Amino acid sequence: MADVMLVGHCGPDAIMLKTVAQRALPGSSVELINDQEALDAALERDVVLLVNRELDGAFRTGRGGIDLIRHLDESAATAPMLLVSNFPEAQVEAEAAGAMPGFGKSNLYDDDTTQRLKDAASRYE
Repeated sequence: MADVMLVGHCGPDAIMLKTVAQRALPGSSVELINDQEALDAALERDVVLLVNRELDGAFRTGRGGIDLIRHLDESAATAPMLLVSNFPEAQVEAEAAGAMPGFGKSNLYDDDTTQRLKDAASRYE
């Protein structure tokens, strides 16, 4: 089972996302990551990355989640990445940068969101 990494999220959003991730992927661990060192360590495991559009924390790529996705894709990171953003144009840009289809905070409890998390985790089966 893949673990879920909440990359660049604030505390209140992390609580909501943790609930959604654990409901979609029972038994998975969910961790909040707000710095590059923790992200690099997480990438050594089977993880799904839920990347915030505007990063909260200190990452090599600055504050943009799409830039982080692009950087990880170019570095040949194999972890599935999903952008968390309500903006459709950001989702399109994230997918072009190497992410799987993501979701917005306004869609956390939708069946599509659950399925996207399951699809991402299934890459490790």
